[in-house]
Amino acid sequence: MSTLVVIAFDDEYKANEVLIQLLKLQREHLIDLEDAAVVVRTKEGKVKINQTQDLTLQGALGGSFWGLLIGLLFFNPLLGWAAGLVAGAISGKFTDIGIDDNFIKELGQTIAPGSSAIFTLVRQATPDKVLEEIAPFGGKVLRTSLSKEDEAKLQEALNRGNTASQAPAPSEATTSSETTNS
Repeated sequence: MSTLVVIAFDDEYKANEVLIQLLKLQREHLIDLEDAAVVVRTKEGKVKINQTQDLTLQGALGGSFWGLLIGLLFFNPLLGWAAGLVAGAISGKFTDIGIDDNFIKELGQTIAPGSSAIFTLVRQATPDKVLEEIAPFGGKVLRTSLSKEDEAKLQEALNRGNTASQAPAPSEATTSSETTNS
């Protein structure tokens, strides 16, 4: 069973940065994402959704292959390819797997203008290693299907990341005091 986790960030670009990090972790087999989406609410209030799975394209590619194959059998491969392409694209457009699109849109409307959120559906993960990698991004847990205890651990790790990102780096403090003394 997959686990839903939605985390909001007070920056329009932070959710995309987290998605990139999660995709790296997926290549390292530390997390297995079933689906992911990023929602950005611009400063003007417009909601933009970027999903990782494009079912229309996948349907069109699959449909065109099968249409071409069937067209070859009936001696009209071009017509079969075109019909398969259109049928596949239409079926892909109306297929919804993973995170419900309406849920993403509704929750995307609730985040503040100038912010973003990442929606993930996780099949499996190595929680301690994944938390270690995403904690520096900070964020606030909006929704999750985790237990209350696990959700609290996630929020605690994100809070540590929030406070760490707000504190000035030691090298910056040293540099600014050195330039003041000069």
